Amino acid sequence: MLNTDAKLSADQLLIARLVPQGSRVLDLGCGDGALLDHLVRERGCTGYGVEIDDTNIQACVARGVNVIQLNLDEGLAMFGDASFDVVLQIDTLQHLRNAEVMLCETARVGRTGIVAFPNFGHWPNRLAVLGGRMPVTKVLPYQWYDTPNIRVGTLQDFAALAQKNRLNILDSFGLQDGREIRFWPNARAGRAVFKFQHG
Repeated sequence: MLNTDAKLSADQLLIARLVPQGSRVLDLGCGDGALLDHLVRERGCTGYGVEIDDTNIQACVARGVNVIQLNLDEGLAMFGDASFDVVLQIDTLQHLRNAEVMLCETARVGRTGIVAFPNFGHWPNRLAVLGGRMPVTKVLPYQWYDTPNIRVGTLQDFAALAQKNRLNILDSFGLQDGREIRFWPNARAGRAVFKFQHG
C-alpha cells in the first residue's frame, strides 16, 4: 500500500496554496497523484488527475485519487468548457508536442489555469550555455541526449505566449529551493509559475 501521507516538496506546497479551498481540480500530468491527493485531503478539493504512465496510474489508484489515462498530446475534447475551477499543469508543459494548444485547452476547460515549468533563463542555465554545454540542474536533471523535455522556455517566453493567446496572467513568480522569487525571477529562479485565465 502506498504511503498517502508522503510529503510534498516545498515547491509543490507553494503551488498548492494557489488553489482555492474546495475547488474542482483537473491535474494534467498528475504523476503519482501526490499533489491532487494533498488538495483533496488538506484543501477540500475534488477532481481528477490525467496521466499516461501505467506506474503512475497505479500509484494514483493506490492513493484513492481519481485518474484518467490519457495522452495529453491528443487534447482535452472529453471535457467541456469551464468544467473545472482550476486546471493544473505542473512540470507537464515542457513534455508536450502541442504545448500552445494544451495551454489554450487549459484555459478553456478551467476557469483558472496554473502552470509550472523549468525556467531556462535561470542564471546557472545561462552560465552553462555560455560555457558551451546544456545545463544539468535540480530542476533540469537530465543530460541533453536523454531528457524527456522537448521544450525549454523562460518566464518572459511564457508571458509572450500568454499574450499571443489572449490569456490574462493573474500572478507569476519563480520558485527556487522552496521559496517564492518575485524580484528578477527570470534570472533567479529555477522554476516558473503562472496563474492565468482567458482574457
